[in-house]
Amino acid sequence: MADLLGYRDSLLKIIEDSFDVDIFVIGDIIEFMGEDDQIEDVDAVFKELISQLNQGQTLSPQNVRYAIEMVKSRDRFKPGQSVDEPILVSKGKGIRAKTLGQRQYIKAMRDNTIVFAIGPAGTGKTYLAMAMAVNALNTRAVERLILVRPVVEAGEKLGFLPGDLYEKVDPYLRPLYDALYEMMGAEQFHRLLERGTIEVAPLAYMRGRTLNDSFIILDEAQNTSAEQMKMFLTRLGFGSKAVITGDVTQIDLPEGRTSGLKIIREILGDMEDVEFIYLDSRDVIRHQLVQRIVNAYGEYEERARAKNNREKEE
Repeated sequence: MADLLGYRDSLLKIIEDSFDVDIFVIGDIIEFMGEDDQIEDVDAVFKELISQLNQGQTLSPQNVRYAIEMVKSRDRFKPGQSVDEPILVSKGKGIRAKTLGQRQYIKAMRDNTIVFAIGPAGTGKTYLAMAMAVNALNTRAVERLILVRPVVEAGEKLGFLPGDLYEKVDPYLRPLYDALYEMMGAEQFHRLLERGTIEVAPLAYMRGRTLNDSFIILDEAQNTSAEQMKMFLTRLGFGSKAVITGDVTQIDLPEGRTSGLKIIREILGDMEDVEFIYLDSRDVIRHQLVQRIVNAYGEYEERARAKNNREKEE
């Protein structure tokens, strides 16, 4: 009960503030008083949270707010639907889907050879793909794990940065290292890196290669040109999977260049064994302020588009 209600009933308060229902807790019994439709929604929220606890998750305000949002949206929601078995257990902690969008994403990676995951920061695009890749490596479903990022000069020219080529591009790849440190430990990561079992490289290094029996992740794909996207996708060899992640609202390409991620749906949208997953602010698993920031930017961009359209008509 303490896990369900939160420290000093902090999680209970979030639920009470979200519905026009009086909630009474007496020992191990929770009672609701209010209109039937509101009681039904509160009941669904508690069933979802209990399901998450039974899966071994620790509840947070973010979990509770997401459950409330899904119940209120009535988006084919059933209690327990948003939780699943962990993809990977790291340091005693299970890495699993925490939202319905993330669950669809994981299913897509299991069922398809190529998956595109498009959405804002904090939705777990890269992190879940990394967990799937490490799991595939651990279970010997693949022989190599290849992590790729485009190196785009945003603000500073690479030629002006200190160090050799490796030292220049290392900051671009650092987020991928951090995730692997967490999932497998620094020692194992560096051992597999030395063996070539794990490769972390700039996108330009993929040209001319054929990648067999590999799990390949192209991160920050919004910063690939159309030509680079084609080059990357045609590297795929036998027994391999590819996951391409990106956020089309954060493109750092020079003005006049089209992002390969923005047009790829038009090219591969109807192709078998290729799936597109779109995550949104509801799938953000960070501080709740991040979710609100994503929404605020979306609203601002919508207003800007509407203003431009009106000016064109005038």
